[in-house]
Amino acid sequence: MNSQTQVESRGTTMEDLKKRKLEEASNGQISSSPEELKLLLDPLSKSQLVDLLSKLGSQYPSIAEEIKSVASADPVHRKLFVRGLAWNTTSETLCAAFRLHGEIEEGAVIVDKTTGKSRGYGFITYKHMESTQSALQAPSKLIDGRMAVCNLACEGLSGASTTPDQAQRKLYIGGLAPDVTSEVLLSFFGRHGEIEEGSVAYDKETNESRGFGFVTYKTVEAAKKAIDDPQKFLGGRSIIVKLADSHKGKMIQAQLSTAVVPIALPLAAGYPQQPGKPPASATPVAYTYPQAGATYPAYPGPPTGPAPYSSTAPAPYPSQPQMPYSSATVMKDPLGLPPTPTVGMGGYPYYFAKQ
Repeated sequence: MNSQTQVESRGTTMEDLKKRKLEEASNGQISSSPEELKLLLDPLSKSQLVDLLSKLGSQYPSIAEEIKSVASADPVHRKLFVRGLAWNTTSETLCAAFRLHGEIEEGAVIVDKTTGKSRGYGFITYKHMESTQSALQAPSKLIDGRMAVCNLACEGLSGASTTPDQAQRKLYIGGLAPDVTSEVLLSFFGRHGEIEEGSVAYDKETNESRGFGFVTYKTVEAAKKAIDDPQKFLGGRSIIVKLADSHKGKMIQAQLSTAVVPIALPLAAGYPQQPGKPPASATPVAYTYPQAGATYPAYPGPPTGPAPYSSTAPAPYPSQPQMPYSSATVMKDPLGLPPTPTVGMGGYPYYFAKQ
């Protein structure tokens, strides 16, 4: 074999090796070890990793299945919290409303353990994470006449209402007629814009309307249109439309103004009472000293003497100034009778001279 033949044979071998490596790379058989790949991926940001995995998943179905399996392994990414349910909504009707987004692994309405009645919320757990994401694209659903709202259960009660402008989007609707249902309410206010959440407030025991409700729009502009709309007439009545926060503030202020009630406290025993019959709750009060277990009776009041005359009969003689006997000049009675003693303030004797 001459030198030219050897070069051609070697060139053919190099081409075969290159083709083989390309085929292995296209088939996912990468020669790099996992440690080497981790070192390459570690400096990348989250957005870069998401873009990379998205491209690989769209090109290779096996990678897409692996991504779905890892993402759906933790149920925290597949569980929804649903609030605003009607009191008569059951677990079956709840699951039926959410089944259109995908296969449900578990779903139930939470009920009170004592009464067995619904508590107005429930949970839905999908089998796949993409079903959960699909349901979150349309979080509001009309179930049994009430607009229910869902969000990820890990976000808690405020997961769907954490936007800073929520106070400007939620309206209080008052003065509703008893026959106005949630469907009628949502239909009436839906002309101003898309509604995120809303329903008539119902009594838990009787399931009857309480005469008011709430509507939360998706935009502040829609809420302003509803407030400024002069046509506030629904169900044969003139209704009240205002921001829910302003109504809440007035309710709190009214409760505070009526919460302070003056109470007449009974005076302790040993002190003078007001004229009239003492209150029934007036009881003697014992004063205690710091010594443990030592209790002392109430201190007695000053002595009081009988009134010199009846309160209903006129005084037989004109009233005279009372003076202590030691310093008073006593006029002798014309008949020679001695002066009449009486007891005055502090127990000192006073004398009146008869005329």
